[in-house]
Amino acid sequence: MISNKHVEEYIKLFHTNKIKLNKERILLLAHLQKNVLSRDDLYFDNEMLENYITFTETFYFKLEPFQKFIAAFVFLFYKEDDAVFYEQFFITMARGGGKNGFVSSLAHFFISPFHGIRKYNISIVANTEKQAKVSFEEVYDVIDTNDDLAEHFHQTKVEITDNETKSVIQYHTSSGKKDGLRDGCVIYDEVHMMENFDIINVFSSGLGKVKNSREFFIGTNGFVREGVFDKLEERAIDILDGVEKDDPMFPFMCKIDSKDEIDNHDMWEKANPMFCEPKSAYAKGLFKKVLTQYKQLPSNPSNRAEFVTKRMNLPEEDLSTSVATWENILATNREFPDLQNQECIGGLDFARIKDFAAVGLLFRQGDDYIWKTHSFVRKGFLDTGVLKVPIREWEEQGLLTVVDSDVIEVNNIVNWFVEMREKYDIKKIVADNYRVDLVRSAFIEAGFELEVIRKPTAIHPLLAPRVETIFATNNVIFGDNPLMRWYTQNVFVHIRKDGEKEFKKKDEFRRKTDGFHAFIHALYRADDILSDNNEFYLDGINF
Repeated sequence: MISNKHVEEYIKLFHTNKIKLNKERILLLAHLQKNVLSRDDLYFDNEMLENYITFTETFYFKLEPFQKFIAAFVFLFYKEDDAVFYEQFFITMARGGGKNGFVSSLAHFFISPFHGIRKYNISIVANTEKQAKVSFEEVYDVIDTNDDLAEHFHQTKVEITDNETKSVIQYHTSSGKKDGLRDGCVIYDEVHMMENFDIINVFSSGLGKVKNSREFFIGTNGFVREGVFDKLEERAIDILDGVEKDDPMFPFMCKIDSKDEIDNHDMWEKANPMFCEPKSAYAKGLFKKVLTQYKQLPSNPSNRAEFVTKRMNLPEEDLSTSVATWENILATNREFPDLQNQECIGGLDFARIKDFAAVGLLFRQGDDYIWKTHSFVRKGFLDTGVLKVPIREWEEQGLLTVVDSDVIEVNNIVNWFVEMREKYDIKKIVADNYRVDLVRSAFIEAGFELEVIRKPTAIHPLLAPRVETIFATNNVIFGDNPLMRWYTQNVFVHIRKDGEKEFKKKDEFRRKTDGFHAFIHALYRADDILSDNNEFYLDGINF
């Protein structure tokens, strides 16, 4: 058994109802008591921990109980070789919870003689330079305004160095190139903005050359789905549920447990531990600001998604602009039924032959719409680096094909349908009107009936009610297809001046929607597929 007074205090605060915890932190306490604190091969370096606390409270701010709790596990070591037990920390909480200040003080302490590791360099990484500089500038300002510290550190606008340990703090953006710094610690800020692990893989690959390397992933939930944040959250849940017993990550996750708790101000501390009683002067001011924003929601409903996501750390889609909630998009991950020899409608989106093209087959069984899809991506477009999604991973899963040509050729598209025709009964293929003459001749030559929608946006207002309904009722099946989920999550529902809806991209360059539009084209003729359902009211309308 091992113990630390700050850990014991935090656990006691919960058990005596002095603080409220969300279910993930309750699971964390149970996990720690069962699987970590019960061990006898570990020890808390209490002296180093107290040095860190003194250092922070002398030069930065008074630490809250939850911060001392996390810090205790930063200084948890194996007895055998004095190596850190937790190599990674995932810290997520509502905006204003003090994540940056906490890692700033840790970074400063790590490069100091109190930590005792020479050349324990630190990289702070974020999507933008502005965010990457947040913690860097906080350390810079603390040194700059304190004469006792200034003589021990050398600092420029891009680098802070401890004169004795020669340890360095630098900041980097995800679009920049790593300069070969041998890191002891990497802090990834705003992980909710990172769409893939590319930059993390670059920096983490350099760890291990310095003793007791650590990584910190910090952020508040955001609007990028199936990116780094979601993957870290999935991994954290596996740790807390006991699925992964040897994962070296410490998951500290703060959020409300349900949307019902938005209206209960006493529950807000679940998302922002700064709001636990007694509140500091900072916390009182922050709480007042959040309360003001909450009270404005009835007159400013468009801010609800931002408020819930950022202030309650619970993701919420703006249903006035999103085609479906993320929960409903995730619900499309259902196993395909037996579709062999079944009737289907082909869908094609071929509007941008310079980057993406998407094809698919739409089946119906009862109330369910089953969409089997594939995409083609031009290598030259990927080489521009515009997209930050795991294209190669999706390619390995067979969800897309990368083509090395100036454009995506029609033959790529036609050959896919020819291959699918050997398994399924394709009634017709519905496509947009791009390069219609070339596309039509290629499909007719291959023996397919092709229907071209002359103005695709004209069908959007009439299809919108059905699209919203089938997602809301979980009657859409994509299989386990993260690419298709990405396409769908990228769709922006634009309400025109006449009140009609049309489907657009949330971002013109980084948010592709080709697979979703291919799905919409096929859905337009969904009732041409044999079904027990009522007739589709769009049937017969000539666009």
